[in-house]
Amino acid sequence: MTKPQPHQTKTTKSYHHGDLADSLLKAAIELLRQDGPAGLSMRKLADYVGVSRTAPYHHFKDKNALLCEIAITGFQHQVSTVQAFIQKIECATTQAQKKQLFEDYFCAYIEFADTHAETYDLMYGRAIWKSGQPTEALQKLSRESFKQWLILIEKLQQASILSHKDTSLRVGQSTWATLHGLCRLLIDGIYLKREDLHAMIKSTLVILAV
Repeated sequence: MTKPQPHQTKTTKSYHHGDLADSLLKAAIELLRQDGPAGLSMRKLADYVGVSRTAPYHHFKDKNALLCEIAITGFQHQVSTVQAFIQKIECATTQAQKKQLFEDYFCAYIEFADTHAETYDLMYGRAIWKSGQPTEALQKLSRESFKQWLILIEKLQQASILSHKDTSLRVGQSTWATLHGLCRLLIDGIYLKREDLHAMIKSTLVILAV
């Protein structure tokens, strides 16, 4: 992909406050994809978008805040996705339909992690949670994401698709750990045979099912 040339000053001044924030965030995600967290800087971001090198600081306090905002976009996607699947499961009339929806969610989750690996790494990696400092907004949204996951787990327990012998918290923790593990195998390049992924998901769900 050819790197876009910086905008001229006239174009830069045409940005509205909200537009620039959104443009900076989208550009940061692209730079993250190209160069990873270590290669992303506020200065490089400003040059990439074509604004003054102080402009990003009007929207993001520092690089840590910028990385947290990128992670937030990932959690926003996860929350909206799992909520949509919860609604579909509530509308499903048979156990087979609900089981298929759970499989579909597994596939959607892994696909997101695979195609947005850099964002996924920020959502669950040490760059923020260990080496950086998660913002209050990020912490709140990450908790909300897991809360929605537990609601999904409860629906599946009620449908006798997942075991109800343990709490939704314990079942949710173990199933998510399994799902996250599959994602890491792909992202870290340990398992690259994507043609086998769907079969792996099916086998995993057989193990997790009642």
